[in-house]
Amino acid sequence: MTRPVLGNSSARALFLDRHLLLRPEAGSGRGEDLEDVLGRLGFVQVDSVNTLARAHDLILWTRRGQYRPRALENLVATRRSAFEHWTHDASVIPMAFHPMWRLKFEREEARMRARWSEWRRDGWQEELDNVLRHISDHGSACSRDVGEGDRGGSSGWWDWHPSKTALEFLWRSGRLSVCHRRGFRKYYDLTERVIPPEYLNSWLPDDEIVDWAMRAALARLGFATSGELAAFFDIVTPAEAKAWCAEALRLGEVIEVEVETWDGKHRRSFAAPDVMDHVQSSADPSNRVRILSPFDPALRDRARAERLFDFDYRIEIFVPEAKRTYGYYVFPVMQGARMIGRIDAKRIGDVLNARAFWPEVGVRMGKARCKALEAELERLARLAGTSEIAFAPDWLR
Repeated sequence: MTRPVLGNSSARALFLDRHLLLRPEAGSGRGEDLEDVLGRLGFVQVDSVNTLARAHDLILWTRRGQYRPRALENLVATRRSAFEHWTHDASVIPMAFHPMWRLKFEREEARMRARWSEWRRDGWQEELDNVLRHISDHGSACSRDVGEGDRGGSSGWWDWHPSKTALEFLWRSGRLSVCHRRGFRKYYDLTERVIPPEYLNSWLPDDEIVDWAMRAALARLGFATSGELAAFFDIVTPAEAKAWCAEALRLGEVIEVEVETWDGKHRRSFAAPDVMDHVQSSADPSNRVRILSPFDPALRDRARAERLFDFDYRIEIFVPEAKRTYGYYVFPVMQGARMIGRIDAKRIGDVLNARAFWPEVGVRMGKARCKALEAELERLARLAGTSEIAFAPDWLR
């Protein structure tokens, strides 16, 4: 049978629609509305870098202009409708997904036991019971509260003292959970004191968790290879993902499609049988200019972003022919379904400083597009808590 072809413009539209970036959407950006956004995305990556706004806040603000950081803190610390753990990286995840993380906890524990004896300083395994006892007796704690007398190493950020390593091990293996943050510092408590009982006591066998993870990933991506599906939540192994795709294809629960890349090539992917119906019903892209987080879920797979959007977004890249050097934390800029450039913007005191904007090759920055970009910066200034925007004299490169 001839596989359906998903043209590049249709693939972009479907992909962005699943990532809530295609059309304007209204919402309060807090409470139940924010829970809905988080559930539709699947997770939001947490990152500490705060040159303008933290990654998770910018990701959510891009989809809900009224969102403010306290709303996400409220989901985790007060409503208990979300929890912190790992997907491909540290993330905030809908609480309804917690039963499926049981498999993640088990696999993380096995991986850490196999590798951390070589990677971490000695003594952390002996601290596991001490850390658990401390938190059980005294309540929630951060890394500063455990391991009296421990000293950090001198080899950088990841050279943890043994009690810090034990704390991280207990969190990643599911025995501790993040109960709240102060500033950006995580506080941990016993999992049974954080996770609501209806989620903590729900148990699913491994095969049902794998099935859920694959279906949930496909629903949020629209189309994907087996490897992309496995990487979405990073619960399923590549071998399990391949086996699931083969069986789902045999049963007619997925189909194979040819997804056109920006340069006219085709990449075979899996999709739901009714994928073409969804493509035909997709709305036209909004013409709004959006400033995205470097960790936006639509861009975190850099290779996929380049195939779909012709957008090479490595954190640090030098383009000799264009004489461009992009620093560590420039922000991708999208308009409609097209990546139009990247901007170096930073909050300094009460001022949002727009230091440089580099348009992509072939993008013309006429008056209308410049005004749209400036309007987005004005919106972003409210999230960043600044009252003024300052443009460098040569900001438009």
